[in-house]
Amino acid sequence: MKRYYVLIFLTYLLIVLLLFGPKLMAQGSISGDSAAFYLKLAQVDKQNGRRLDMLKKLDKALTFHTADPATLQGMGEMLSDLRKYVQAMEKFDKAIAINSNDTILLRQTLMMAFQLQLYDRVIEVASMLKKVDPKASVGFYLGKIYYQMDDYGRAIGQLTQAAKENPTLAEIPYLLAKCYADMTNFKAAIPYFIQALVLNPNQPQWAYELGLSYYAVQDDVNALTYIQRAAAVGYKKDNDYMENLSIAYLNVGMFEDGIVILKEALGRRPVDLNLLNLMGEAHYDQGKFTEAMQYWDRILEQDKTNASSLYMIGMCYQKMGGNQVSKGISLCDRAIQMDPSLPSLKQKKMTAGL
Repeated sequence: MKRYYVLIFLTYLLIVLLLFGPKLMAQGSISGDSAAFYLKLAQVDKQNGRRLDMLKKLDKALTFHTADPATLQGMGEMLSDLRKYVQAMEKFDKAIAINSNDTILLRQTLMMAFQLQLYDRVIEVASMLKKVDPKASVGFYLGKIYYQMDDYGRAIGQLTQAAKENPTLAEIPYLLAKCYADMTNFKAAIPYFIQALVLNPNQPQWAYELGLSYYAVQDDVNALTYIQRAAAVGYKKDNDYMENLSIAYLNVGMFEDGIVILKEALGRRPVDLNLLNLMGEAHYDQGKFTEAMQYWDRILEQDKTNASSLYMIGMCYQKMGGNQVSKGISLCDRAIQMDPSLPSLKQKKMTAGL
């Protein structure tokens, strides 16, 4: 009797295997040979530091088509870690097309689009994220993108909001300063440059730009202060920097310091017309008219049509007085014939060198 029941059971098991075995085998084959399967293996290899094996498994996973957003997201994350950002972005975009309500996925896609400078995509994904999570902080990303698009109005609006969301991020007031500076509104830019440097004082570029902004509003003392500070925290003392530093010295009346720098620069660039003109003006402002004329003469040696230099030589002769005045007037008249706009210099230059 017992043998009879065993026989029945074995018969039943055989029927089940014959009916459902192929389907079960097929299902096992799919689960063991899919994007999700090889992605999981790649993730295990990554955790165990087996980079070469990880790459092979990931490459295998990428050969499969999948409509699973979690798998697409996982592949995107691994591709991003490998700095394959374009491929990662493709996977994130496909995942979003299937599931547009995953805030983590939307944030990842936003940051990836931002990194790739896909301006329109950043704006689109930021809008999607705000719909799903109205409290999501997207102002910084949008503000920086709008700044890079030269849309300063929208940039200022987004960055102002971003400053409320993250008041300790120094780049936000810096970008606000850049928006105003790029619109030549330097008075509005200066407070934001200062705020940025308070949050991150070791930024040489920011300090330098603040110094130039002070120069633009004719605050010469602060211009010199921040130009010097820029170098102190690492700004490269290239030719442009040294030229601006010399101008800053001259503008606050530190003529000797400015002239030393200009002479060094002229040693490297002996026929730089701008440097020669600065040297002429520096000596003129000190009342050293003979020395000033020597530099403007050097400009005329390079460019005989330079009416401004001829005019300033004429002004030097007039300032020297005596029998030199008539010669100076004659030279100024010749210069004005070459460039009728030059009389506008007269009032400014007549008061210098006293």
